[in-house]
Amino acid sequence: MTAQIIDGKAVAEQLRAELKSKVADLKTKDILPGLAVVLVGDDPASRSYVTAKGRACDEIGLYSDNRCLPELTAQEDLISLVEEFNHDPRIHGILVQLPLPKHIDEGPVVLAIDPAKDVDGFHPVNVGKMVIGQECFLPCTPHGILQLLLRSGVQIEGAEVVVVGRSNIVGKPIANMLIQKSLTGNATVTVCHTRTHNLADHVRRADIIIAAAGRPNTITADMVKEGAVVIDVGVNRVEDATRKRGYRLVGDVDFDSVKEKASLITPVPGGVGPMTITMLLYNTVQSAMRAAGLEA
Repeated sequence: MTAQIIDGKAVAEQLRAELKSKVADLKTKDILPGLAVVLVGDDPASRSYVTAKGRACDEIGLYSDNRCLPELTAQEDLISLVEEFNHDPRIHGILVQLPLPKHIDEGPVVLAIDPAKDVDGFHPVNVGKMVIGQECFLPCTPHGILQLLLRSGVQIEGAEVVVVGRSNIVGKPIANMLIQKSLTGNATVTVCHTRTHNLADHVRRADIIIAAAGRPNTITADMVKEGAVVIDVGVNRVEDATRKRGYRLVGDVDFDSVKEKASLITPVPGGVGPMTITMLLYNTVQSAMRAAGLEA
């Protein structure tokens, strides 16, 4: 068996086309969804990501307001800007790019964002609503994973799922989403992490494996049962003298060997990655619809 590749770029393009159509319809009702993105400092990776978000907004027709602040911006000034966006009717989503410089405490900044505009899904109000199954903004990367599974025809209800990784950004939220009593949940979920004993024994039971450990080759072929679905969230740099830049990107899964046992697998790059910004756009459109009293 050689796995079918889950093409994250193709799924993201499909979703963006749907969003573009929805935004065009909203504009006929004089509703223009708006996203504010705040970058503090000049981290190259963060700046590149913010630029990509701006391009994505243009692609589907969203209004965007990108603010790039100096590295030494005071925490109170950053929070003041967040409050400004909270009260700006043109803005339906607010994203403060993480990580922040060391002198800024991330917690108060996230708390300052109006939960109704928290399109990253990181505010404790939205996290709490997610856990108890209420309507909320779902975190973008886990939501993207869920969309990849659904749009690939993967049976989630009743499936044995193993999530490797327990971060607040991916591991914990995707586990919570998949155990919900809902049409997109009802799975049996095991969360593994750095203190898990006999990791391979847990992973071998899985119908669906979600690898979000942040370490290359965490999941190898001997850990995967025939026909499992494998979602690789990891993005790791490994040295590669044959590449011009001296490295290549790999996931947490030993792709070449695991694809010979899995039924479906995401590549790195080109799998989960393209979905993250797309789900940010999705949440922003949802926010604009809710603000206008429309059913999202």
